[in-house]
Amino acid sequence: MSDKVRIAVVGAAGAFGMKHLDGLANIPDAEVTVVSGTRAEPTRAVAERYGVANAVVGFDAVLERDDVDALILATPTGLHAAQTQAALAAGKHVQVEIPLADSLADAEETLAVASASDRVVMVGHTRRFNPSHQLLHRRIVAGDFAVQQMDVQTYFLRRTNTNAKGEPRSWTDHLLWHHAAHTVDLFAYQAGEIVQANAMQGPIDPVLGIALDMSIQLKSVSGAICTLSLSFNNDGPFGTFFRYIGDTGTYIARYDELVTGRDEVVDVSGVAASLNGIELQDREFVSAIREGREPDSSIRQVIDCYRVLGALQDQLG
Repeated sequence: MSDKVRIAVVGAAGAFGMKHLDGLANIPDAEVTVVSGTRAEPTRAVAERYGVANAVVGFDAVLERDDVDALILATPTGLHAAQTQAALAAGKHVQVEIPLADSLADAEETLAVASASDRVVMVGHTRRFNPSHQLLHRRIVAGDFAVQQMDVQTYFLRRTNTNAKGEPRSWTDHLLWHHAAHTVDLFAYQAGEIVQANAMQGPIDPVLGIALDMSIQLKSVSGAICTLSLSFNNDGPFGTFFRYIGDTGTYIARYDELVTGRDEVVDVSGVAASLNGIELQDREFVSAIREGREPDSSIRQVIDCYRVLGALQDQLG
């Protein structure tokens, strides 16, 4: 390996590919040597914007390169498991965007492949890295705060196949396997193993073929509960908002920002090296590679999330 971890961002022209490129630009130990996409023109444009020397078309074109130590996969959900396994077979470290897979069988298979590999494999469960959630996690570990209830709203207006930039895309997102995965993993991370889970969904959209509204209830081994409301029908501010109701206070996390239940700003500037959760996620990936250790949000650490999602999928039918 060179002095820096040489990274290829796959799906670089998408909304989250560019978020990773923004974060990687601030990490001294990382060098983006290649960007990859499905179309040449937008991929070249991204390479020029970020000063990346190589722009290629296709996933396989990255695997065969000897100037790539690690891949960040910001590709369609349905490709995540197979691409992660292929990258490991090619001897590359992998960070795959959330979700790891869109079925429990694929998630378990990828865990088995990762466990047999000596490469670093990480899933982009960004909520573990947002400074807002990190601060509360430290208080929980220290015994200063215990979650009693989490009330979470995940709201978008996505009645068509569009990405986070509002641009059209070729694949369909999913409330359960993508957006619920953030909260299922975070709730267990903050409150302990999930021991009970229930789900209901609204009508199946005739065009997208998925439910656009969903409700999930969770209970952890600590007795804490979580109510998660998800919608692709929401005409208003979009995003995910977490209300932590605890024994010593109430907090609301809005991505990297944190306020009290009375809307008083909580300073999170000293929590980590950045106020950007995706950058912090990428810093963990690069550090784990350089130090030869398991990263936070490795497949082993997040697999229980996908087991809960699989059980919920069985309930929904």
